[in-house]
Amino acid sequence: MKSKSLGTVLTTAALIGTALTGAVATAGTASAASLPQDCSKAIINVKAKETVNVRTSPKTTATAVGIWGKGKKGAVCNDGKAYKGGSYTACGKKSNLWYYGGDKKTGWVPKTCINW
Repeated sequence: MKSKSLGTVLTTAALIGTALTGAVATAGTASAASLPQDCSKAIINVKAKETVNVRTSPKTTATAVGIWGKGKKGAVCNDGKAYKGGSYTACGKKSNLWYYGGDKKTGWVPKTCINW
């Protein structure tokens, strides 16, 4: 019951955010709500190549909830699977692939900046 309420709150917040910003997800970019965020199956002791923002969804315009410092050990959730999201250039490469993970805070980080 608790997770249903949380899902409703998150969906409502996403709809309000979309209404306020006018942002619309593009085809081929999954919403964060539809992506698995399972950290029970994580790859640990993973290092960030550079300091990166940890974000609420897999796009550069998403709110940063923390940082993963260069060389700091963290974890990549979902057995290390990368997911398609917004395009970016980070750590010298272009991509649209993101990992869910982090060191102190958990969220979406650019795949090109994580070394494992």
